[in-house]
Amino acid sequence: MDRTIGRYAPQAYALLRIVAGLMFAMHGTQKLFGFPGDKPAADIASMMGVAGIIELVAGILIAMGLLTSWAAFIAAGLMAVAYFMAHAAQNPLPIVNQGELAVLYCFVFLYIAAAGSGVWSVDNSRRGYIRSPLTR
Repeated sequence: MDRTIGRYAPQAYALLRIVAGLMFAMHGTQKLFGFPGDKPAADIASMMGVAGIIELVAGILIAMGLLTSWAAFIAAGLMAVAYFMAHAAQNPLPIVNQGELAVLYCFVFLYIAAAGSGVWSVDNSRRGYIRSPLTR
């Protein structure tokens, strides 16, 4: 299987990064602007509003592949805090306390933070133009 599907691993990773980033950004737009949905769920000065700003900005950065590791690390931290503040007190098991999405986002973003932006990213395209003397 590595010979067929495995050769597309960089592109599959890029798709994971892009889709996860866009989905995360949509959580931010829902909190801040009520889209998709009926109305904004959070006042911008509230904790949910700040979370919405982080979700929107980090999600866009991750999807674009710009400052990817930093944005993904911050997003992973946000999801860890969200899990422990909103879900873990109800029950320690994510499937029971409905926190599985927060846990999944947390670990996907931790992986993205460690792996970097990959192909199809602004970070990767900038590396071609900005060369460090240490990499020559």
